[in-house]
Amino acid sequence: MRRLGATLGLMAVVCGVSVPRDVSACGGCFTAPLPPNPPPDEVDSVITDERMIFSVSEMQTTLYDEINFSGSPSSFAWVLPIKGSATVGLSADLLFASLDQLTATQVVAPPLDCPAAPSCGGGGGAGCSSSVTITTPTAGGAPDDGYTIDTSTGPSTVSVTAQVQVGPYETVQLKSTDPKALDNWLAAHGYKVAASEAPVIAAYIAEGFDFLAMKLVPGQGVNAMRPVRVTTQGAGVTLPLRMVGVGTGATTGITLWVIGDGRWEPSNFPTFTITDKGLAWDWATESSNYETVRLQHEATLKGAGWEIESSLEMNEAVITTTVTTSNASPDGDAAPGSSDYLPVGGAGEPPSGDAGDDSGADDAGSGGGGEPYESADQVEQDDLTTLFAGMNGPNIRVTRMRSDLAHSALSADLVLQAAADQSELTNLHYPAQQIGEPLCPTYDSNCNQTGEAPRSAAISASSGGCSTTAQSSTLGTQVIAVGCMAFLGLGTFRSRRRGRRAGR
Repeated sequence: MRRLGATLGLMAVVCGVSVPRDVSACGGCFTAPLPPNPPPDEVDSVITDERMIFSVSEMQTTLYDEINFSGSPSSFAWVLPIKGSATVGLSADLLFASLDQLTATQVVAPPLDCPAAPSCGGGGGAGCSSSVTITTPTAGGAPDDGYTIDTSTGPSTVSVTAQVQVGPYETVQLKSTDPKALDNWLAAHGYKVAASEAPVIAAYIAEGFDFLAMKLVPGQGVNAMRPVRVTTQGAGVTLPLRMVGVGTGATTGITLWVIGDGRWEPSNFPTFTITDKGLAWDWATESSNYETVRLQHEATLKGAGWEIESSLEMNEAVITTTVTTSNASPDGDAAPGSSDYLPVGGAGEPPSGDAGDDSGADDAGSGGGGEPYESADQVEQDDLTTLFAGMNGPNIRVTRMRSDLAHSALSADLVLQAAADQSELTNLHYPAQQIGEPLCPTYDSNCNQTGEAPRSAAISASSGGCSTTAQSSTLGTQVIAVGCMAFLGLGTFRSRRRGRRAGR
């Protein structure tokens, strides 16, 4: 992978005030005022878990953010620190679900490894089986699983540089060198800035950041909300955790995919990977201890660590096919509220029956400003084209990371860099340890199955000849066969010696 520039290119912040359920998106909360006389159960909510995608090339960096919001549409607001100008587009939950499907961690159960059924045609002798060692993890403390932790760690005015409607959202890009002026502008335009948030805004302004602000077009309901993508020029990926801390609770879970020409990792946060050495399979529950191990490592790192779950080389066509074949809408225009891609412009209908007509039909609720109509298929194609823009395809790398960040860890922004280790990291795990033994069949001297017992007991309880059934020619079966022959030879040798002594 070419090492990409370290310039800060993109930072993300999301905000919202919500009712009973969840607010979820990348970042801190600038809360718009609640509507007059809100319902009694309408309360502030916090961000609890979120999913994001970074597409990174030398040409551009794009953040994809999944936004989930419940509450008054007028209370939703999204604010993003940016460097330079940004281009905003629409995405779909379907893209996140497809990447999750392709990269999800999978723990594979060990083979049953029961003794082979005996063959009773060739005389006596105990049944033979390769031995299996059952290891129970030591109780207490994080297991020694071989994981590694990387600890390398002007004028008082506001300028509106761009103002565009994108689907159901109004977006505006702002520039100012005066934190107070920016606070006043946001407050005057429906973005309520709490006193605790002002110092964070001031810090980003001092570092030379501009801002992108976004909210729903009047008349839109929360069911119209869509994931968004924000593209800036150049490479460099930074997540504004300082702003995330404004609107989160004690812990914020983040799943992050980075798509590029190589493997990525945090440069200023500790990281860990989980190896098969520390994983155990519990036969009683038919599950692994993967989640327990992950949480133990996060606790060791005091809620500031990131797990590098996997880094997989993948053909662009695999992602594209997964997305396009998962779209449930046969005509490409999914129903509102669907997780699929949705059309934009003209209240969801082509202005004159022509999906390619750019005659200026208004977007839903645009009030006359509007944008050209695009079908759901066109929106999907735009999204996927942006996802792979500037990359040296067709093969790209998808790196998946996960963290449950403690609030105390949100005092510094997350900076990503090209990893020193560019090897692939699999998402498949084969536990090296086992807890409890599986049940195996037991047999009598006539080779009839008599029941089941734990594996080690089944080996000793079964009687009869050694299995001579054809097996796959692997080293393991060859060793077992040799062991059986040695056992039979020893039995024959002892029988002959006893015969000679009796004759004397």
